[in-house]
This record gives sequence, structure tokens and C-alpha cells, in this order.
Amino acid sequence: MAFTVRDPRVAESSGLAVSVRHPGVVYTHNDSGGRAEIFALGPDGRTRAVLTLAGAQARDWEGMALGRDERGRPAIYVGDIGDNMGGAWPYVTVYRVPEPAELRSQTLRATAFRLKYEDGPRNAETMMINPRTNRLYVASKLFSGKIYEAPARLRTGGFNTLRKVGDAPGIATDGAFSPDGRLCVIRTYFGARAYAVGADGRPGRSLGSISLPGQEQGESITFAADGRSLLAGSEGLDQPVYRVPLPDDMLPVSPPPARTGGGGGSGAEAEEGRRDSTGASVGLFAALAIAGALGYAIVRKRS
Repeated sequence: MAFTVRDPRVAESSGLAVSVRHPGVVYTHNDSGGRAEIFALGPDGRTRAVLTLAGAQARDWEGMALGRDERGRPAIYVGDIGDNMGGAWPYVTVYRVPEPAELRSQTLRATAFRLKYEDGPRNAETMMINPRTNRLYVASKLFSGKIYEAPARLRTGGFNTLRKVGDAPGIATDGAFSPDGRLCVIRTYFGARAYAVGADGRPGRSLGSISLPGQEQGESITFAADGRSLLAGSEGLDQPVYRVPLPDDMLPVSPPPARTGGGGGSGAEAEEGRRDSTGASVGLFAALAIAGALGYAIVRKRS
């Protein structure tokens, strides 16, 4: 176990993301119907700061990830992507706030991006950002789930179209890219599945399953900062966040690149500048083609 979430205000932790600027800090948020707040948790599971998002609504927050803004600075993205009616909302919203350099309770102005699926509305709880390309991905929460890719540059005016690019496990509840961007993991209530990331930055070949501990309602997952283990959380009060080591054949072969605010932006120019380094890593993906199949840990989904 990594820690237990100690804050009674966090009763429905539905997303996890590891801080870029503050070592040992993990961000989380509540599910639907709460305030537009992000909780910064320390290594002991206690709240270090509460970040309030001005200009945001918490209709049905279901996932979060660390990425960059258009100037390359660390930013926190939160996905208001849940739709328990399975298509009642014509669009969903992703909010972005800067990751603060000083970790204290404060209000941050949110930038909102509205997204629509190319094949119609649907429920989703999984939002991920590839750290190499800064591109956003959503996985639908269906028995035959799909992975959707957002445009390379998100725009605040109009709508951003999410286009289907792959398959996802059934009833996906969260997911994350590794810090080095070479693989991603998508979890369900019953376990998790790892995928190699192709040269195009998209989740590709399945590498196998990863067992997760039994949890009350497992709805969050992210990679630890070193990329060698996963952090898996659950809704409910005083819930543990478990550290789950990656199988040996999924471990990184070198330390993940430092993610700082000094790099390029998230647009086409910045993405073009990263293609050489991404392409040089393609040879690593072949080494990940065989993964040990591990059994799923069965938990009961709470209604």
C-alpha cells in the first residue's frame, strides 16, 4: 500500500495524477455533484492543498492527468466526461489549470475545452495524456470499449472531435500513460490491461493483464513518478491507494525523461520537434511484445 486517503472531503476519489513539480504529491478529485476542486495529497495521504477551479463545473468528473499548456508549462487536466445516462450529454468538457509552483490552497482560473465523439455521445471514465505528444485520449465505459483521440491542439472555441483509434477493455474506469510515454494502462473494476504505445503516440498492441488488489470501487489509476509501478485508488472514505509493481517485462529500461515547464508547447510545432526522439524509441516497443498474463482480481462493483 502506498498511502490511505485521510481527508473526509474525498469520499469519491475518481482520478489520480502524480505531480510534476512537487515530489511525492498525488492529485485526486471527487466524482459527480461536488465542488470543482482538486486535492493535493502528500506521501502520508493527508491533504497538502486544495485547488479550486474558477469557471469550472463538476458535473461528473471521472479522470485527470498531468500535461502541458500551449507554452509547455506543467498543467493539470480534469475530465468532466461521465455520462451515466449513456448518451444524455451532447458534449463533454475537459478543464485545464496550471500546476502551481507553490503548493498551497488557492483558486486557479480554468480553461475549458468542449469535446464531441465522432460517433455520438457515450459514457466514459478514462482520460489520459501522452507525455511525449501532450495529446489527450478518452476510453469509453462500455462492454466493448473504444479509445478516442483528441486533436493535437485543443481549441477553446467550438468543439474538439474525439475520433476512434483503438479498442479498450470493457467497463474501463481509468487509465494513464507511463512517464516515458512507451506504454499505457487502462483499468476496470476487475484488473488492468497494458498496451504498447506506437510511433504515432496511440495505445496499440495489448501487452497483457495486470492484477490489482481488491478495492471497494476501483476507479482510479496512474503511474508512479519512476514509471516502475502503478498507483490504484478507490471511491469511498479512508480508502487505501495501492502501489502495484509492473511485471518485469514491462519495466522501463531507463529513467523517464524529466517533465518540466521548459519544453515546447502542445501544438503542431512542439509535436513535430518531438518526433525524432519518439521515433528513436520505436525499437523498444518490439521488446514489449510478450507480456505475462496475470489473473484479474475480482471485486464487487458498488451500485
